[in-house]
Amino acid sequence: ASNQTIWKGAANVTRESGGDYVSYGVREFAMAAMMNGMLCHGGLRPFAGTYLVFSDYARNALRMAALMGLGAIHVLTHDSISVGPDGPTHQPAEHLASLRLMPGLALWRPCDAVETAVAWVMALEQTQHPTVLALSRQAMPCQVRDEELVAAIRRGGYVLSAEAGPLEAVIIGTGSEVALAMDAQARLKASGIHVRVVSMPSTGHFDRQDQDWRSSVLPPGVPRIAVEAGVTGYWYKYVGLDGLVIGVDSYGHSAPSDDLYAHFGVTADAIVAAVMNMRNSGRK
Repeated sequence: ASNQTIWKGAANVTRESGGDYVSYGVREFAMAAMMNGMLCHGGLRPFAGTYLVFSDYARNALRMAALMGLGAIHVLTHDSISVGPDGPTHQPAEHLASLRLMPGLALWRPCDAVETAVAWVMALEQTQHPTVLALSRQAMPCQVRDEELVAAIRRGGYVLSAEAGPLEAVIIGTGSEVALAMDAQARLKASGIHVRVVSMPSTGHFDRQDQDWRSSVLPPGVPRIAVEAGVTGYWYKYVGLDGLVIGVDSYGHSAPSDDLYAHFGVTADAIVAAVMNMRNSGRK
């Protein structure tokens, strides 16, 4: 229930009667394996949910879905240290990077309701491989977009907010950290420093775009900073060895979400400071 994957009018499957909602309990591997079985049988398109950190329990079945080309949809919520008081056992760190590296699996980490809707449509369209939707626990603000930007979401990475003057840096964000990037952009603009914010909900889909698109989003020679509340190593592919990554390279703690973000330095203040440091050092 905490994943909000149930819907109005759903009926539990019981021994006595059919239904359309299976209460698996704390059985992530069985849940994912049963979804694979349903897809092999045909006639159903299952989706299921659990905390992102507990994808570890389901990992073998997730891998088999990718290997077999099965279109299972996994809604994995509570996707960062924002889980808060539940502590490090429930706070994913390496999970986003690990799942992105699994061949044949598509992972989306949307920043708001619009990106989530696009990711859901993409998941429904992709019947030949599994999809993971990594969603936050906390509410997130909806970003302003025109129709062209909404269409660009399907490319996996796009310029959410363009620079207002000569481009000095690119901030790449995913999920809940996109709002931090937008806040940092506004503060920098007030100081006469112009950066662009790139939302990259699906690195896999972005990687499959042509070179022209990727270069238009991430111009060569412009300093880059990535921010995501998870391990940082994965992101050097996008920022380069001279870029900076703001993230969480350790296990979490039991504390309120805002306190944890401040403790690990995943904040708009940290992004602003990183841009200023890169600018002052002349890094490119």
